[in-house]
Amino acid sequence: MPAAECDKPIPDALAEPEAARANRNLPRDFRGSIKAGSSLSAPDFCGSRARRPKRNTLPLPPAVNIDAEVFTEIEPMRGIRTKLKGLVVSAAVAAAPVGMPPAQAQEVAIGYQLVMNPWKVAIIDGTFEKATGYKISWKRPMSSAETISALASGDVDIALAGSSTIAAGVSRGVPIRLFWIVENINDAEALVVRDGAGIAAPQDLRGKRIGAPFVSTTHFHTLFALEQFGIEPGEVRLLNMQPNAIAAAWERGAIDAAFVWDPALGRIRKSGTVLISSGRLAAWGRATFDGMVVRNGFADANRGFLCRFVETIAAADAAWRDDPASFAPGTDNAGKVVRLIGGDQADVAEVLSLYHFPDMEEQAGPAWLGGGAAAALEATAEFLKAEGRIDALLPDYGAVVTNEYVKAAIGGC
Repeated sequence: MPAAECDKPIPDALAEPEAARANRNLPRDFRGSIKAGSSLSAPDFCGSRARRPKRNTLPLPPAVNIDAEVFTEIEPMRGIRTKLKGLVVSAAVAAAPVGMPPAQAQEVAIGYQLVMNPWKVAIIDGTFEKATGYKISWKRPMSSAETISALASGDVDIALAGSSTIAAGVSRGVPIRLFWIVENINDAEALVVRDGAGIAAPQDLRGKRIGAPFVSTTHFHTLFALEQFGIEPGEVRLLNMQPNAIAAAWERGAIDAAFVWDPALGRIRKSGTVLISSGRLAAWGRATFDGMVVRNGFADANRGFLCRFVETIAAADAAWRDDPASFAPGTDNAGKVVRLIGGDQADVAEVLSLYHFPDMEEQAGPAWLGGGAAAALEATAEFLKAEGRIDALLPDYGAVVTNEYVKAAIGGC
C-alpha cells in the first residue's frame, strides 16, 4: 500500500508546548515526528503495512474437518479466566517407523494456537504421529493464560506459547522448559487503530478502548508501546479479548484499537491503520517470539520423542524456506493451513513472510536456545514485574531453556 495512504493529519489542536512534550515522551527515532498540523509518516507509524495481506475474508471455523482424523470433544481445560471445550485429533499411527511399536503407542497432548506457520501442514498430514509413533491429541486453547494453566495442571504436555506467556509462567513456578523457537515474530503482529476512532498519533490513544489477549506477546507489546509513548496504562481502556472477539468487536465499532496477529489482523486492517508493529518495538529492545514449551516431567521421560518432534517441525519450516511458492493460494499447503486455523489462502504466504523461522543450527546457537532466548525471557519478565503482572523473577532464566533436543536432532536422533 502506498505510504501516502497511511498518512493521517494530526489535529491542529496539538500545538506547542504540548507537541514538544509529546515528542520528549517518544523513543529517540520518533522524536520530532509530532508537530501541529503534521502527519504520521509511513515508515514510522505504518510499520510493514505495505507488505501485509490486504484482505482476509474467511471467518475462523468453529470446527475443523480433517478427512484422515477423527474429532471428538475433550474435557474442558482448566483455564484461568475461561473454560474450553476444544477439539482432539485422534490419529492412529498408520506407519510407525522401524523400531516403533505399532500398537499400544504412548500418548501426548499438544496445545496449538490460531497462528499461521508451516508446521500446521504436518499436523494435518499426521506427520508428527508417523515420525514419533505416539498417539497425539492436538488441543487448541483459547488463550495464552489458559495454555500455561493447562501445562501446570497436566492437561497438555507440550504447547505453543508466546514469549511473554512463557516468561510469566516460569516466573510463577510452572515446571516447563522452552525447547524450540517456533518463530521470531518480527512484523507479524501490529497495533492497528480503527478508521473514524479519532486516533491520528500515539497520544490520541488516551481514553480509547484497546483490545489485546492478556498475557500474550501483543499484550506485552501494548504495555511497552504505551510506556514508550508516555501513556500510563490507566489512561486507556485495555480490554482482554481473544483474536476472534477482537475482529467481531472491531466490526461493531466497540473498540478503537487492537494489538493482534493474523488472521484477525488481516480482518481489522481492512478498516484501520497500523500504528506500530512488533518489529519496530523489537528494535527498541523488546523482542518477542513464539516457542514450544514442555512439562519437565514429560521431557525427562520422553527425550526420544522430543528429538523426533524437533526433526519434524524443522522439516516443515525448511519446506517453507526452500519453496515459499508451495504455500501460494491454491496450493495444498495453503489449503491445509487454512483448514486448521481459518483465514484466507491468499494470505498464507504473505503472513509467513512476516515471520522468521530459525533453522536448527540457529536455534541451538547463541541467538536463541544457546543464550538469546533466556536473555529475552529475563528482559520480558523484568518488564512484567515492573508492571505488576508477576511478583518475582527467577535467578536464572537459562535454567528454563534447553537446546538439548535440537542438538540431538542435528545429530540424527
